[in-house]
Amino acid sequence: MKTSREKQAVIMMAVCAALWSTAGIFIKLIPWHSMVICGLRSLLSAVVVYIYMKYQKIPICLTKRSVLASFTLALTFICFVIANKLTTAANAIVLEFTSPIFILIMNALVFHQKIRHADALVVGITMCGITLFFFDQLGSGSLLGNFLGVFCGFCVACTYVFFGQSGKNERMSGIFLGLLISGVIGLPFAFWTPMEITVQSVLTILALGIFQLGIPYVLFGLATGDCPPLACNLIGAVEPLLNPIWVFLFNGEKPGTFALIGSVIVIFAVTGWCILQDRTLKREQQC
Repeated sequence: MKTSREKQAVIMMAVCAALWSTAGIFIKLIPWHSMVICGLRSLLSAVVVYIYMKYQKIPICLTKRSVLASFTLALTFICFVIANKLTTAANAIVLEFTSPIFILIMNALVFHQKIRHADALVVGITMCGITLFFFDQLGSGSLLGNFLGVFCGFCVACTYVFFGQSGKNERMSGIFLGLLISGVIGLPFAFWTPMEITVQSVLTILALGIFQLGIPYVLFGLATGDCPPLACNLIGAVEPLLNPIWVFLFNGEKPGTFALIGSVIVIFAVTGWCILQDRTLKREQQC
């Protein structure tokens, strides 16, 4: 049944967010240029996605949607890395998660979908919660870095929308090509910057490529077929909330009061919205 598939999609997106959130703690363990990490991580992830596609006999599908999604996905990886260099990491993450707002705008302007009050409300609450979460860390940062952070949020929104309108072959092809593009762009930095190769750095980049990005994007490609773009995006908002938990567990850094309040707000908003969506779907099926 459709309801069962949507529930599975929600679970897969939650797993994605949990695995994505480990990026910060892993990246800190690698003393390489950020673009080198981005490039190698993306190429390793592309291998994981390609193996899955071969196993499932999914052909590489070059369509307008898959190509557009691949570019917006690659831009997401690259802009987020650069934004982290030019502005604070907190700014970059908060600005990236302006994506739900862009999704609502695109749904209204491009697809002529009516913006429901519940959708607008949960986006507003989620944004307030995430902003509170990083309130103590937010700084002025670089204007260009902040702009790239917002642009990254726009790219994330475009990726969700493109994948939400695509078939399975298009989604997996878009993900594979997006990883390949960002990998090819980032890899040359390995020849231009110093790169200390140790057992720890090699194992960590493998963990980043396989478990933090590769496997999650396989799940992401499956989830976006049955989970609406806005729902996927809101569930993905759990990612920046889990980041400091890993930092606390491995580095002993305790989250502040604003972080705890923001966590509660976002978790309740996303959970409540998912329950509301589930009930609405059941009512529509009964009609």
